[in-house]
Amino acid sequence: MPGKTLRSKTAIRRLHERYAAQYGREMTIAFLLQDWDDPYNVGGMFRVADAVGAKELIMTGHTPLPPHPQIHVTSMGHHRRIPFRYFERHEEAVARLKLEGYHLVAIEMTTDSVHYKDYTYPERVCFVVGNEVNGVYNKVLAMCDGAVFIPMAGKGKSLNVVVAAAVVAFEAWQQPEEPQEEEATTNPSAW
Repeated sequence: MPGKTLRSKTAIRRLHERYAAQYGREMTIAFLLQDWDDPYNVGGMFRVADAVGAKELIMTGHTPLPPHPQIHVTSMGHHRRIPFRYFERHEEAVARLKLEGYHLVAIEMTTDSVHYKDYTYPERVCFVVGNEVNGVYNKVLAMCDGAVFIPMAGKGKSLNVVVAAAVVAFEAWQQPEEPQEEEATTNPSAW
């Protein structure tokens, strides 16, 4: 039996904290929203970013920015919690993120995409989520460190951008950390 729905903010926070510590790992997540059209999607992305503990959103091109009434509706206030930056040029944003040490992973179907569950996500990752219709542009894709895809069982070729970003980010956050080898096995001077 599932019990009763939690209504108190404290009870909900405790539930999340208990399982986040058990299933989530320490990592730095960011999202690059490349040329998004729909402000409702941007608002939804603020909620996803907060849910996975993302550090920030990076918007490029003509992606709608807060303050925007449609972003505010779907973000449910999360646009005030998650920092964001804007770059007019997509390539400039990617270059800056690489300089900041981010590993860039495009969520896109490419000739070299890896199933999102088979990708090894590093501790500092930025997910590049392309335009709702045209996907991640080839110039941006060429600058990414990898690409992942989500297989579809139905006739549709892909998920909504926010849903796809959420699926991949939660997988990365819950992916087991690579086991750290003991210093004695990796440092000959310790033998």
